[in-house]
Amino acid sequence: MKHFTMRLKIALTLAVIACVASASSIARAGKQDFVLHNQTGVEIHSVYVSPHSANDWQEDVLGRGTLPSGESVKITFDDRDKHAKWDLKVTDKDGNALEWYDLNLVEIEDLTIHWDAAKSKGWADIKELGLGHSS
Repeated sequence: MKHFTMRLKIALTLAVIACVASASSIARAGKQDFVLHNQTGVEIHSVYVSPHSANDWQEDVLGRGTLPSGESVKITFDDRDKHAKWDLKVTDKDGNALEWYDLNLVEIEDLTIHWDAAKSKGWADIKELGLGHSS
């Protein structure tokens, strides 16, 4: 009986540790995390996401990679970053850019960007907390 009690205590302790570890990794995700979908018809070579209050663009979040048309990338933030409003800039290989300002990334879950070459117009479809609209 002592062995059963000891095993039960060990199992419960390990379960509690697993729950705490899972909760802390979930809590580390930033509230601003979102998925960027490229539906522009061109390969994106850089993505800049900067706090709206910043005076310049931050580092390219794609790093050395690219985002081909039809593909998506999850943009993640440090859980310590408390900004809600962000600006987004994407560029192609020739440096052509599309920019969006004052995006409330705390409420945005998916952002699908589009480009109409004939009209020289870009836009984004935004999915917010189970809702969706274009801007």
